[in-house]
Amino acid sequence: MALASRILSRSRQLYSAQIILQHGNAITVRSYANNASPSNLPSLKGDEMLKGIFYEVKNKFEVALGVLRKEKITIDPEDPAAVSQYAKVIKTIREKADLFTESQKIKYTIEQQTQGIPDARTYLLTLQQIRIKSGLTDDLGAEAMMMEALEKVEKEIKKPLLRSDKKNMALLLAEFDKINKKLGIRKEDLPKYEEDVELKIAKEDLQGLKKDALEAMETQLKREEFKDEQMVDVKSLDIRNFI
Repeated sequence: MALASRILSRSRQLYSAQIILQHGNAITVRSYANNASPSNLPSLKGDEMLKGIFYEVKNKFEVALGVLRKEKITIDPEDPAAVSQYAKVIKTIREKADLFTESQKIKYTIEQQTQGIPDARTYLLTLQQIRIKSGLTDDLGAEAMMMEALEKVEKEIKKPLLRSDKKNMALLLAEFDKINKKLGIRKEDLPKYEEDVELKIAKEDLQGLKKDALEAMETQLKREEFKDEQMVDVKSLDIRNFI
């Protein structure tokens, strides 16, 4: 059960909330300019809210354990087949337990943290902060290109660009489309980009699980009763035996 719990707590895929903007590590820039839609969550108070949260988390955890009891996970982050299988298991858990993906979580964060921001510049700077906190890199320099596009539009209209200014926002979106084309980012390729991101996250999760497993075994072997035992290969571990 302990190892299964480590998987559930380690995996960002389980607690992440449609691909928003990712091309490997890059970000699809047109999506940045869309207004965020407020969430229509019911209003709950006190014990009712806590009770609802408790049962929801409990049910999702039990669903996840049910999947983990059936699926084989090989803790080998260097094996593409093992990484792919782990990603499939997590996807199954996510679908059955109705959990967010990493990209959906980022999208939700963007919606919540950018509500009420009136101007495009502050909006883009906020998105940059969210990207950094989310551990995403901008290797292609998309953000710098976006700010240059904003500078161009604001210079043309001779005033700060407001997100409510649909006419001039259209100019910025057109510039963003040019950037997407330059970077080779196409809307129809987004599902493939999302799959690549999920595999990258799956590999990082397995690396963390491997590290945790090795540390746990090393700690146990230091105990007197296990001094003659040898450390097993983490790839041979079957978490179904620990649930």
